Amino acid sequence: QVQLVESGGGLVQAGGSLRLSCAASGSSISINAMGWYRQAPGKQRELVAAITSGGGTNYADSVKGRFTISRDNAKNTVYLQMNSLKPEDTAVYYCNADVYVVRYWGQGTQVTVSS
Repeated sequence: QVQLVESGGGLVQAGGSLRLSCAASGSSISINAMGWYRQAPGKQRELVAAITSGGGTNYADSVKGRFTISRDNAKNTVYLQMNSLKPEDTAVYYCNADVYVVRYWGQGTQVTVSS
């Protein structure tokens, strides 16, 4: 079993920055891809950014140039640096970790961007 613990959410004004962290724990885990999704009220969960174990990245068009995903494989931790935040970035952000064929999810962290 893998547990994911997120941190770093909060309230920020438009144009501000936040950094999310997600640490994975579990015995003898080998994590493949990790990523961040978000879900705004009344909307479906959507991919924000993903990163492979080798460092390859993928971003949603809406966050390209503003968000940066990174990971520390030694710590089984993934980060999301969010700059130039917009009110439309307001959502619950969830991290995920793919271990073999199983996808694990964090509990979510709220990000609220005020205008």
